Amino acid sequence: MDISTLYKCFTECGSVTTDSRNCPEGSMFIALKGESFNGNDFAIASLDKGCQYAVVDDKRFQEESNPRILFVDDCLKALQQLANYHRKKLGTKVIGITGTNGKTTTKELIASVLSQRYDVLYTEGNLNNHIGVPLTLLRLTPDHEVAVIEMGANHPGEIKMLANIAEPDYGLITNVGKAHLEGFGSFEGVVKTKGELYDFLRYSGKHIIFIDRDNENLDKISQGLVRIGYGTKNEAGLYISGSLLSCSPYLSFEWGHEGQTYTVDTHLIGSYNLMNALAAITVGRYFSVSATSIKEALENYIPRNNRSQLTTTESNMLIVDAYNANPTSMMAALENFRLMDVTKKMVILGDMKELGEGSHEEHKKIVDYIDNSHFERVILVGKEFQAATSSYEHYNDVNELINNLKNDKPIGYYILIKGSNSMKLSSIKDFL
Repeated sequence: MDISTLYKCFTECGSVTTDSRNCPEGSMFIALKGESFNGNDFAIASLDKGCQYAVVDDKRFQEESNPRILFVDDCLKALQQLANYHRKKLGTKVIGITGTNGKTTTKELIASVLSQRYDVLYTEGNLNNHIGVPLTLLRLTPDHEVAVIEMGANHPGEIKMLANIAEPDYGLITNVGKAHLEGFGSFEGVVKTKGELYDFLRYSGKHIIFIDRDNENLDKISQGLVRIGYGTKNEAGLYISGSLLSCSPYLSFEWGHEGQTYTVDTHLIGSYNLMNALAAITVGRYFSVSATSIKEALENYIPRNNRSQLTTTESNMLIVDAYNANPTSMMAALENFRLMDVTKKMVILGDMKELGEGSHEEHKKIVDYIDNSHFERVILVGKEFQAATSSYEHYNDVNELINNLKNDKPIGYYILIKGSNSMKLSSIKDFL
């Protein structure tokens, strides 16, 4: 089936699902495959549950006469092509965002700011991969004026592929750091892959990027593009400049634009979020959102999903940043926590995943930093941290840690909790 015919069927439905357990009335089911499932097996059931059409690629359906079953060569490719076709049909302005750290928070801050003036579609959660990006684009309606699309990657070529699907009009790379080194091979591989967003804009003739001018790596790979810059150095040519006022624990900062200075008091934890906020301000002012509306959007934004959340328990104050971790983000979190003007500090750190051959070295660097930070109590969780040190309290996994916390609960601490999502450190909150 060609894409124009498939799109006509999509317009009858208005929505897509890839989960046979969630079949909204009149939607289109697309039968994707995974390591342990084949969506084709649930195609008929999806129709029974309310879907208008089922898109399949299993040859057993090739001669199917049911007009509600649509056969394609490859369901994943059909999903991606359908999303791209829909995106081009509507012509909505698209902002593409990627980066090693902060892209989800930055995406949400930008969406919050732009929503003060526009009808905005943005990536939900972290649906930022080869399936999530097209599913997000297929939620576009004629009412949407701007789309903020997050793009993630852990292998070379993935940002290029996502950019070709979303065809962004504007681009923003938050930063480049040491993450997914197992897939990228090296830090240079990370830079090259994130830079694929710039490459798309450069060669598609769209050219406009929002860029952290403090970041030398981004500066080097952004030549030839129209750079709308933000930073903290207050240099000539910056569109938005900013400076940290306080971060104990919440981030407060000043920002300037065209000779005017403004103050923002956020609910964000961490001085590293300053650049994420400045990115949102830059995009907002570029799209003519007023300074007053920007302040309102940033001050009302509450972090979710264990991303730098401040949580108060009966016994402690928790800074929960356990959604993900890599050497860059973990070092930034530790540096911020060390500088916070609070007493009785404790850190609970879990292994950083997908670092490949450099894993031991990167975990050792974290331990060396802790050695010189003088935190009152340190707990490390996981095999990588165990191999990097023997001097700190250590547990093999989160369950072993929870069993200890039941008998030895800390009281009266500020506690930083940071680790890769697979370490499941967010589950210890109820025991602190």
